[in-house]
Amino acid sequence: MSDERARRVGLNEALFRRVNEEIESLHDALGAPTSMSVICECGDGQCMERIEIPRADYERVRADPLLFVIVPGHVIPDIESVTERADGWEVVRKHDGTAASVAEVTDPRS
Repeated sequence: MSDERARRVGLNEALFRRVNEEIESLHDALGAPTSMSVICECGDGQCMERIEIPRADYERVRADPLLFVIVPGHVIPDIESVTERADGWEVVRKHDGTAASVAEVTDPRS
């Protein structure tokens, strides 16, 4: 994958991560339950699939800027690897390179 494509994929993922952070803020304001519905954080800019994830798992993923939560099968092997599988969602970690750099720079919690 070219650096430019990896950068675009990384920016798509960062956008979905930012949206999910806003969703979490709304859950906080409303006295959220123990799980939440988020948007798939895959690199496909057209993907709008939803994931139901326990808040504790979401928080654990958000603690590392290189981790993203995706719908199973949405991994992009050129830039990431699946590190965890659960019922209805997976966690991917960015490989070193452009997409990882974009993930770190755009992390809203850093």
